[in-house]
Amino acid sequence: METLFVDITDVDQLWSRRLRDVPADPAWDVSDEREPRMHRIHAYPAKFPAFIATRAFAYARGHGLNPRRVADVFCGCGTVAHEAQRAGLAFWGCDINPVATLIARTKSARLDPQTLLSYLGSVLRRAERGGERPDLSPAAEERLRRWFQPGQFDALGSLLAAIREETPTDSMYRDAYECMFSAILKACSQWRQRSIKPALHPTKIPSPVLPTFAQHMGRLARALSEEGRPAHRQRPVEIHRANALTVARPERLVSMIISSPPYVTSYEYADLHQLSSLWLGYADDYRDLRAGSIGSAQHSLNLKRSVNQLNRIGNQVVFSLYDQDRRAASAVANYYIDMQAIARRCRELLAPQGIAMFVIGNTKYAGVDIDNASHLAESLLDAGFGRVRAVRRTISNKIATPFRDNSGRFSRTRTGHHVYAHEYVLMAHL
Repeated sequence: METLFVDITDVDQLWSRRLRDVPADPAWDVSDEREPRMHRIHAYPAKFPAFIATRAFAYARGHGLNPRRVADVFCGCGTVAHEAQRAGLAFWGCDINPVATLIARTKSARLDPQTLLSYLGSVLRRAERGGERPDLSPAAEERLRRWFQPGQFDALGSLLAAIREETPTDSMYRDAYECMFSAILKACSQWRQRSIKPALHPTKIPSPVLPTFAQHMGRLARALSEEGRPAHRQRPVEIHRANALTVARPERLVSMIISSPPYVTSYEYADLHQLSSLWLGYADDYRDLRAGSIGSAQHSLNLKRSVNQLNRIGNQVVFSLYDQDRRAASAVANYYIDMQAIARRCRELLAPQGIAMFVIGNTKYAGVDIDNASHLAESLLDAGFGRVRAVRRTISNKIATPFRDNSGRFSRTRTGHHVYAHEYVLMAHL
């Protein structure tokens, strides 16, 4: 593994040789072991591969670093948080998406499976009686009714009301039940299956609400049983719903950061999780949750006034795109400026001799290569990291389907939405 990393210690190396030329290492492609069930309790787009976290822990130890405290500045659904807990490490993380942090808290909680299921009978009986509804704003209810048949909408309302009556308030068990409620919403709606963009499927037959919920609760209980009791003392886990650029720093610096930034001009997580956000009361209008997201296409930016903030690679990419699509150029510039700030923030969070690992992919838009990996490597060097080590990994599900159709699903048909079949692992050393 070691011989395949390319070391970058100077920005001029990136200018003359971009990361697209670094070698691929099969050791970072797939796991040797089956992924724990806990990582499959709730669907999540572009989910971080769990085995990469364990590879990162091993990498750190191989370089003389014992990572006692791990952080993830884009913690998403809590993959790194859960793997850190399994390894006996303390964890600190943040994400701006409230649905993501709900999943992450559930995956990181030390729930007892028997206690978890002890609430299920009363929840289902109360929901079966019907007639109860959670408080929804008129705007949220109007939006939700577009996605659900009337009977499904009423059944889900009764189920959520029952969860909130029968489970302890502000407890990890309430989180778990609301997480599983969130997990069934798309299956019980007219949301098009396997679409990563909001798309209505009017003829879809939705899954029955209560049996589907009971199945998901059983899956969570089995995942908890699979985990068993930890052989080590449980370390602290902190998960904050917050922007990585503005969240309060942890009380103690961390020894390692493991993260995967959102893709530029890609997923709008607020849109993808709108059903959960509206039902659970995180917002009356899901679009409000776009604010502050790194790389969100909804940000406004005066490109002419902001180009002086871009690093060299950022400038090159943005101006290559400018003549093709000025709006896309502004979105990429905004993303790059945010990512440069993220690199500086990560430098602030790390203890001396710390390592920050990022998994990041490139893309292509309007025929222009959007070289996110090289841009991030330059940003990390500019932020004060002494060297960045880079290797390429293959993404197996994108090899045979390197394009996306208009609904966002992978496709073999050539379209304008090209998806790279590989991404990069960057190890930034202080």
